[in-house]
Amino acid sequence: MALRRQLHRSGRKTTSGTKEWADRNVNCIEGCHNNCRYCYAKMNAKRFGRMTDKTWANMHIRKTAVLKTYRKTPGRIMFPSSHDIFEFPEFKEACFIVLRKLLESGNEVLVTTKPRLPVVRDIDTHFSTHREHLQFRFTITSVDDEVLAFWEPNASPFEERIECLRYAFSRNYKTSVSIEPFLDHNPKTLVKAVIPYSTESVWLGVMNYIPRNGIPLRDGVHYSEIRRNYETRHLGEIYEDLRSLPKVRFKDSIRNRLGLDENGERDGVEPRSSVPVG
Repeated sequence: MALRRQLHRSGRKTTSGTKEWADRNVNCIEGCHNNCRYCYAKMNAKRFGRMTDKTWANMHIRKTAVLKTYRKTPGRIMFPSSHDIFEFPEFKEACFIVLRKLLESGNEVLVTTKPRLPVVRDIDTHFSTHREHLQFRFTITSVDDEVLAFWEPNASPFEERIECLRYAFSRNYKTSVSIEPFLDHNPKTLVKAVIPYSTESVWLGVMNYIPRNGIPLRDGVHYSEIRRNYETRHLGEIYEDLRSLPKVRFKDSIRNRLGLDENGERDGVEPRSSVPVG
């Protein structure tokens, strides 16, 4: 609350979550097979009693979202934002029905995914005629598959994700990358790996909520390491090291913690020392 009052007094415009990227979100699945430990959508579903840790990965199609009509709306639509697009036939079909409706209505669509190569190739096969209105934003959070296996247990490995990026780039799609949250202590290696294949932007952000309670002893080291990633001094070093690289953008989750305005200048608000914990 104190930080919110400070931000208000400073006049800094803050934007949370997906609103930094799109004007509207569309989803057609409840739950997500990726089952990422840091997932904000999962946290909300648990909070409001819709899902549990054990049921989140058991996906359900939102039939009303699949059947509805999607008209052209101003701005850009992110699809999906609270789940992924998977190879499982019925779930992929549901996603493709919605994506087709969005594109055929003339919408600008940001397809966000921890990509799987067969799915990206299928999107190309079915929607290449709409490439001018479609941008891929691939979430690639680490170069280390062991790190990915812990935080994003059912998602694709690093090499498959970067191969998807190269493929979409070679097929002349608008491409961009989300490194949010960055999971490597220093994300520079990952940033440099994806920049050549990103036509638009490469976004860095932090994990917005890191629990302290209820963590199994065997997992404690992973949570300790991720907290060190986001210490204010370390974030400042990363910012200074990467800010001049082409296409690199820093999400509010980093700029707010460093007390920076939209132009990367100090705005008078004291930097935050850590991420929220519970």
